[in-house]
Amino acid sequence: MRPTDFTLRGALDALNEGLLTSEELTRAHLEAIEALNPRLNAFITVTADRAMEAARASDARRAAGTVGPLEGVPLAIKDLFCTQGVRTTAASRILGEFIPPYESTVTANLLRDGAVFLGKANLDEFAMGSSNSTSAFGGVENPWSRRNDPDTRLVPGGSSGGSAAAVAARLALGATATDTGGSIRQPAAFCGIAGIKPTYGRCSRWGVVAFASSLDQAGPVARTVEDCAILLRSMSGFDPKDSTSADVAVPDFAAACARGVRGLRIGVPREYRLDGMPAEIEALWQQGLDWLRAEGAEIVDISLPHTKHALPTYYVVAPAEASSNLARYDGVRYGARVEAGGDLKDLYERTRAAGFSDEVKRRIMIGTYVLSAGYYDAYYLKAQKVRALIKRDFDLAWQQVDAILTPATPSAAFGADEKQDDPVAMYLNDVFTVPANLAGLPGLAVPAGLDARGLPLALQVIGRPFDEETVFAVGSAIERSAGFDALPAVRAGA
Repeated sequence: MRPTDFTLRGALDALNEGLLTSEELTRAHLEAIEALNPRLNAFITVTADRAMEAARASDARRAAGTVGPLEGVPLAIKDLFCTQGVRTTAASRILGEFIPPYESTVTANLLRDGAVFLGKANLDEFAMGSSNSTSAFGGVENPWSRRNDPDTRLVPGGSSGGSAAAVAARLALGATATDTGGSIRQPAAFCGIAGIKPTYGRCSRWGVVAFASSLDQAGPVARTVEDCAILLRSMSGFDPKDSTSADVAVPDFAAACARGVRGLRIGVPREYRLDGMPAEIEALWQQGLDWLRAEGAEIVDISLPHTKHALPTYYVVAPAEASSNLARYDGVRYGARVEAGGDLKDLYERTRAAGFSDEVKRRIMIGTYVLSAGYYDAYYLKAQKVRALIKRDFDLAWQQVDAILTPATPSAAFGADEKQDDPVAMYLNDVFTVPANLAGLPGLAVPAGLDARGLPLALQVIGRPFDEETVFAVGSAIERSAGFDALPAVRAGA
């Protein structure tokens, strides 16, 4: 077996048994990045020297008997997480040369547990997008291709497309990601891997470049559900530096993967059966329910009546928070500056005009509009009231069921030249994922089949707040039943 063929769990077992070293494992992944990143563009920055130094230090710790939970495992870090001494760009021009003097809490936790960082993964600029096409450093290519149309370049999903593409192409054993409206689950689904958005507050947001503060949540993507569980345990934990961090215990998520689903009640929300939903999405959803029923779960029809309002609510709340968060990029405190001959206002305008892409400007303008005098009550305040109703729908559902199963996305990965000129069509990619963000719930994407053109399709498991264990148990049951073992055309060793 090639070092890049391991799952994260398999690599940890091999390292523990002395079958390979972290130096060997890391070098193999760096060689894969060197070979494939020029095509995929999954990484913005590759830290090869740092990675090899960290791998050798990990091997030394292992030889001395000091072994962390992620000892020696090479990971990709989404370029939204601040990494001390390593460029952190948020895939933007305005932060293109920013080098943080501090480490985000999530990445510090991973380093504490022995992980090795390969570099910074590409994303949509400031995490705003569903295709990873808005990055100032160029779009990311999905390593999958259509069965009868291999020349069409497909998107990996967004905003965590670089993280998902890197894991799917065997350039990293796992990766950090963030999810504001589906940006972990949608790219995981498009790239045929697993990805979980944990409960809001489970992972610290400190040191993560903000998009929408009440929605953003860090989480992992990896090749299997168990790999995600292993990573999430290291990423999680209370952080006094983040006022939204939850002071709750971090369980052994990986142990929950073997629990099974016998006796669980799985909800099927009727509102997720959208008009015009592709038949193969509907069929996969039904297949997932059949798998869970066969494993001993009970399937229960439920209603989430305000689901139809989730997407418009999200596209009021998220841009509003973005317009506030991105006000800090003014060319004065940090980041790029465009010198101006006029006054301070002229400096702000020139810097922001040059520093932000069209998509980021669009969301700032929408957000500023809905927060402006005369429109705040009509849009933002009303959206917050609807958000409370969406959360209440889920609260009522938990009185009947233990978890909810839905499709993860309304389609498989689409072409890089498709939908790009239609922002509304792009926003609709988040139709199944946004409700979990608005309600602060954990959601897991699990690859479960292929569409007619040979592209991966995924199911989504939504759980109660801070009940990721049940989410992992249900996701693992689906993973075992699906037996998904298809591989992308572009990958290390192919």
